[in-house]
Amino acid sequence: MAARLSPRGRLRALLAVQVASRIGNVVTTVSVPFVVLARGGSATDVGITAFMATVPIVLGGPFGGALVERIGFVRSSIGSDLISGVTLLAMPVLAWTVGLPFWALLALVFVSGLFDMPGESARRVLLPGLATDAGVSLERAVGHFEASARLSVLVGAPVGGVLVAVLGPMPALACTALAFGGAALLTALFVRPAVPSAHTSDTEPVVVSEAGYWRDIAEGFRFCVRDPFFRLIIALVLVTNLLDAARSTTLLPLYADERLGGAQSLGFVTGTFGGAAFLGSLVFGYVAHRVPRRITFVVCFVLAGGPSLVAPALGLALPWVLGAAAVSGLAAGALNPILGAVELERIPEHMRARVFGLLGAGSWAGIPLGGLLAGVAADGLGVSATFGIVAAVYTVVTLAPLLGGSWRLMERPTPTPTPTPADPARASA
Repeated sequence: MAARLSPRGRLRALLAVQVASRIGNVVTTVSVPFVVLARGGSATDVGITAFMATVPIVLGGPFGGALVERIGFVRSSIGSDLISGVTLLAMPVLAWTVGLPFWALLALVFVSGLFDMPGESARRVLLPGLATDAGVSLERAVGHFEASARLSVLVGAPVGGVLVAVLGPMPALACTALAFGGAALLTALFVRPAVPSAHTSDTEPVVVSEAGYWRDIAEGFRFCVRDPFFRLIIALVLVTNLLDAARSTTLLPLYADERLGGAQSLGFVTGTFGGAAFLGSLVFGYVAHRVPRRITFVVCFVLAGGPSLVAPALGLALPWVLGAAAVSGLAAGALNPILGAVELERIPEHMRARVFGLLGAGSWAGIPLGGLLAGVAADGLGVSATFGIVAAVYTVVTLAPLLGGSWRLMERPTPTPTPTPADPARASA
């Protein structure tokens, strides 16, 4: 069936899969904290659950990237979504039958997230070839890919909040499994990798490196360590993702429960952020090639964290929190299109899956601690005070690219001028 689609149709199918899969992740993020709270769990328990939900993403990145190259990108995307759907469905099934102890909930949350990063890495590797076939520029394609991820937050967060409020957290997880099943079905029916036009095929080529699995991982690791820009960006995003995790997985659910009226308000706040980020990614995809990358990156990064953290730190009501989320989301929409374009420019094509996995793992390494530390800090200092600390650290860290140095490698490469033939008269003279 995928063979009947035009090149643009296959690109749109890939973006639709990204939306469906990410919607499942977003609804899970909204629902699981309220599963813990409904069981009588504390803020620390919410933090522990957030820790178990994000550790597998860090593990799945480095070890899954080289595996994805062997399994195939389309098959990896399908398998990732199927595993996530089955493990999420197991939570309410166990709770409604034999019971779901806390350790079993943590185990299922862990397995559910283990293949998220490999699945997304596979889709990201498919993107450049499909964009080229469709006649879409790299920066615009990356902008659309990131916009599709943001759209999933716009749709998934309010839907998750409403599902939890109306049906309860366990039925919400059962519904979430359907989103993952839909993503797997879309991939199986409509997504195929780009292939040379003279050898168009509906089967996916699988390239197995002769170096071996562990050597492939080591090669990707050496590439990340030796590249001066990637060393800086991993360090920066590691810290900001830790702080973002503290905000989204622990502090914001607690603040919504204490001040905003519960899961429905959490869904609206997260959805507002996601909707604004969707618009930011979509619009930025059309102007990205016209603006300087580094300065734009810094300004948008500061705005992406500041307002959304300051409003809860001040104890403001829902309308203010929604407005702050809109401002931060709009700025955040420009960040990943910039980074995505730089990564695709700097990473050799044959190493993209494993390097994407390693970069993702390095960037996400602080996320498990973010949710856990935020839960402990909220119990000791209070939710609003913890928000204030996170806001201050976030603002200082995101100014780092202004220091220059290897951060200048973020700018798009200058085209090499084509040499002109020497003037014969001058040469003879």
